[in-house]
Amino acid sequence: MRKPITVFCGYEPAEAVGFAVFMHSLMRRASVPVQLIPLASQGLPKGSNAFTTSRFLAPYLSGFKGRAIFLDGADMLLEADIAELDFLFSPVMAVQVVKRPIYKTRHPVKYRGTDLECKNLDYERKNWASVMLINCEHRAWVGMTPERIAGMKPLDLLQLKHIPDEQIGGLPAEWNVLVDEGHESEGAKILHFSSGIPGFPMYRSAPCASAWMREFAHMTAAMEGRY
Repeated sequence: MRKPITVFCGYEPAEAVGFAVFMHSLMRRASVPVQLIPLASQGLPKGSNAFTTSRFLAPYLSGFKGRAIFLDGADMLLEADIAELDFLFSPVMAVQVVKRPIYKTRHPVKYRGTDLECKNLDYERKNWASVMLINCEHRAWVGMTPERIAGMKPLDLLQLKHIPDEQIGGLPAEWNVLVDEGHESEGAKILHFSSGIPGFPMYRSAPCASAWMREFAHMTAAMEGRY
């Protein structure tokens, strides 16, 4: 049996139902063993959610060995086998992301109607770090300890400013489809509800909400022994 794929995933208590749906969507499509490691704040400063900065602990928590995947998780839905994403790993890059061009969000406020409600800031490389293939052994991650991360600006981290541009590789766009920003969802591998999950009342009619609701229904049916 092959070594499990290590997936670090963001956990936000207010999005617990979203996290459960995300895990269900990942595990039921996985063709290989998967090791899931939820990340909340881990004692680091929070941003718009609990795991804003803690995602960058993945190499440290991996002992700076091997490779790992980070996914926002709580506001995502997997529509493909995670092994397909792992297959895209490049050993010469420090990190690989979907390099979305600069865009202005359609939702200046996110998580509306919840305790998480906040401004949805526009900035360069927005959402690049929400899906990352991470080469934990790459020199760009050396020294990225909890102490160093705690002293860095969250926006600098999210824009991957600690990594030289030439060491940031790309991923196909279908691996981080921002459905609420109008991105094409046909053929999506990961649906990303970046402004609010359909589990929140204000987002029940969000684009691709039906896919999220189907996954939720499949999960609850499985819990009740109907699958």
